Amino acid sequence: MPIEHAAILAARDRLAGRIRRTPLDRSPCLSDRCDVPVWLKREHHQLTGSFKVRGATNAVLSLSDGQKAKGIVGVSTGNHGRGLAHAARQAGVRCVICMSSLVPANKVEGIRALGAEVRIVGDTQDEAQKEVDRLVAGEDLTMLPPFDHPDVIAGQGTLGLEMIEDLPEVETVLVPLSGGGLISGVALAVKTARPSARVIGVSMERGAAMVESLRAGTPVFVREVATLADSLGGGIGLDNRHTFAMVRDLVDETVTLTEDEIAEGIRHAYWSEREVIEGSGAVGLGALLAEKARPTGPTLVLLSGRNIDMTLHHRIVSDETVEV
Repeated sequence: MPIEHAAILAARDRLAGRIRRTPLDRSPCLSDRCDVPVWLKREHHQLTGSFKVRGATNAVLSLSDGQKAKGIVGVSTGNHGRGLAHAARQAGVRCVICMSSLVPANKVEGIRALGAEVRIVGDTQDEAQKEVDRLVAGEDLTMLPPFDHPDVIAGQGTLGLEMIEDLPEVETVLVPLSGGGLISGVALAVKTARPSARVIGVSMERGAAMVESLRAGTPVFVREVATLADSLGGGIGLDNRHTFAMVRDLVDETVTLTEDEIAEGIRHAYWSEREVIEGSGAVGLGALLAEKARPTGPTLVLLSGRNIDMTLHHRIVSDETVEV
């Protein structure tokens, strides 16, 4: 593995007192529907409303004093930027976040509210990445990417430690899949403790870069398009160093959802679980409801984020037709 399980244990120590240990609760309605116990990991209750603060904080705390003095920069579809901005503010570090025009306005404003500098560049993450590269070369900022970084992966892996501690008998784990930082860390933590557990990555049909790369056997370019699961957008990098190999070797299965199936996950979260979940965080629910993921034994669904535009959320849960 590009990172070792020990790195996740070290990240847990580093993050102690800086993040929340989020609850794991049984879902009676999904358990009845799936005929197996289904548990929800409510990571959307995390600081900044997303799991991303784990990896971002671990990465910032791992920087040298010299790197902290010069500042950090990252590209984001929203939640990583918010996590970096939070971690940087806590550490007193300058933070610049570069994003494409596809990032929802509520996520942009959430990052600004945490004191980060925001730059909107182009229509894709790849175009925003060019501004990151310019700042690294011109101002010597340290780039902290959203997924393909050992410290980010290790920070996200602390979620897996909590999962396996709270549900040691788990047999199926459903995790949102984008660039692979989250699922890589979670899968390594879970499978180290319980090798028989199945880890299923869930993405959207529109622009699922990791899924297409796995099918091709190598990282490939996939056009980024608008989707309700906006935080799962963007490529994995043609020079991907860590997450492609980890997802290939640790993840047992991947499934993709239509926009209607993602919306159904959001509606279920609200009406049946009494939770506000963004599209990217609701894909595990959508996969169960659409019967695209077939759980065996105790099943854990990761609800990874809540940072949805509330006007959009109102339209979805009111059964309006939504086009993104």
